[in-house]
Amino acid sequence: MLVSEFEFDLPRELIAQHPVEPRDASRLLVLERWTGNIADRRFNEIVDYLHAGDLLVLNNTRVVPARIFGVTTSGGRIELLLLRRLDCTSWEVLARPARKVKTGSTFVVGSHRVFVEELRNDGIRIIRFEPAEGVESLLERSGELALPPYISEPCSDPGRYQTVYAERPGAVAAPTAGLHFTSDLLERIRELGVELAFVTLHAGLGTFRPVVATSVEGHSMQPEEFELGEEAAASVNRALSDGRRVICVGTTTVRVLEGQARRNGSGWQVEPGRGETSLYIYPGYEWKVCGALVTNFHLPRSTLLMLVAAYAGLDRVLAAYRHAIEQRYRFYSFGDAMLII
Repeated sequence: MLVSEFEFDLPRELIAQHPVEPRDASRLLVLERWTGNIADRRFNEIVDYLHAGDLLVLNNTRVVPARIFGVTTSGGRIELLLLRRLDCTSWEVLARPARKVKTGSTFVVGSHRVFVEELRNDGIRIIRFEPAEGVESLLERSGELALPPYISEPCSDPGRYQTVYAERPGAVAAPTAGLHFTSDLLERIRELGVELAFVTLHAGLGTFRPVVATSVEGHSMQPEEFELGEEAAASVNRALSDGRRVICVGTTTVRVLEGQARRNGSGWQVEPGRGETSLYIYPGYEWKVCGALVTNFHLPRSTLLMLVAAYAGLDRVLAAYRHAIEQRYRFYSFGDAMLII
């Protein structure tokens, strides 16, 4: 399958630069995956599509201020984006300007010395901090949120790039489908008899790395850390056994649950665990857990769009995107949402 099949033209003015207020006032495009029928709603009307007994699964990762700045021995400025911690001293990072960050080079970030130990594919560097302790504190003091490059205007409230239920620090990018939920809306959802469960996937380069291969099959995902706890797994398994819907909020939640699905007789169950996932979902994938999907509008040629197309069908998804463009929906991280049922 060609990556070019996941292309669409988006007017630049539809790329959202700021979130709407309140969170749940964003628009909601509801797509019926089997018929292609579309409804235009507001996000706070999602309750009209939820039922007692549904299980809503959300990603409770918290975005860390992972962009920091250092100084070279010659006085030059270096920008680092910390992607993930590898061990007690080493981190995967992206660096700018990349030409100044070579194996063996050193620079200073705050009170830490940084040593470049390895160059990897896709512009990734492996660096080591000395001292190793205190890097998280350094990020909290001096780091900045790494907003996606298509957001060119500063975010006046960094808290709007976190979900209201963000709890587990570690993500470079927000699980944007969850940005639309308010605490009040979640309470209304609970009052309907909908159960809530939380998983963790720290979204990083793997989710957002551009696809440069010609064929979909020629791309591979970078690993990302996840955790599916015992309690959440039990909730999912009860819902699956009872034939109740498991509604995934975001593609990151999908990848946790689908990646942990195991055959159980004639059906599926999920296995609790933690580690790294490189699960790559594109059309032709056999769905195991996800019974409905809340997601944002994604970039052309992206693995996120491929996952959504795998769920609802490429033709239906592209038709929904054309409708969204005609109706002036707002796209990408701070944009509007879709509910696929």
